[in-house]
Amino acid sequence: MSLKIDQVHEETDETIEAVRGVLTFYHYTCDGQDDRGWGCGYRTLQTICSWIINIKEGFSSSNIPSITNIQETLVSLEDKPKSFIKSNQWIGTCEAAMILSQLYDVDCKIVHISNGHDLLKYMNILSQHFRDFGSPVMMGGDADAASKCILAVRSNQELLILDPHYSGPNFTSMDQLRKSGYLRWYTVPQDFISSSFYNLCLPQLRHQ
Repeated sequence: MSLKIDQVHEETDETIEAVRGVLTFYHYTCDGQDDRGWGCGYRTLQTICSWIINIKEGFSSSNIPSITNIQETLVSLEDKPKSFIKSNQWIGTCEAAMILSQLYDVDCKIVHISNGHDLLKYMNILSQHFRDFGSPVMMGGDADAASKCILAVRSNQELLILDPHYSGPNFTSMDQLRKSGYLRWYTVPQDFISSSFYNLCLPQLRHQ
């Protein structure tokens, strides 16, 4: 069983704006499917789906879509060819927004950042997002193609990132997850690739 996260940070720091609500950490191989090297976008999307079904009325009994379910949905929306189903082709923030709209009727805001150095200019947008909505944010890029799930902002200089590239046994505690490095603070812009553009997918669903 994947780890449920109901408190993303332990600090009592008033400069932190964070996700509100409960989510489940989806990562490489967590459901038995070997998606190492290409499935990070699907796993970040599944983590966001877990947050949505915990707060959106009428979806509490919904199942998290599998990678194949996600691929089938994108084909049905005519975004991908039929050969996409059961392939190892990755997805990004735009596909994630389509899935969240189709499966949960949740709109998303896509924010394009031209390079990693400019991330600093968008920290206020992320902080405001967490204040207004409290939903987790998907991040993707090109040179930095590794999907990430943003869970908090601190002092408009750091991002708390849940990294889906872990492929070991499911974590059993938050302490174990933090010590692993797969949930940690990233400094902006130093911990990001300056030559990569980044896209953010911000679900516009408000945690009450």
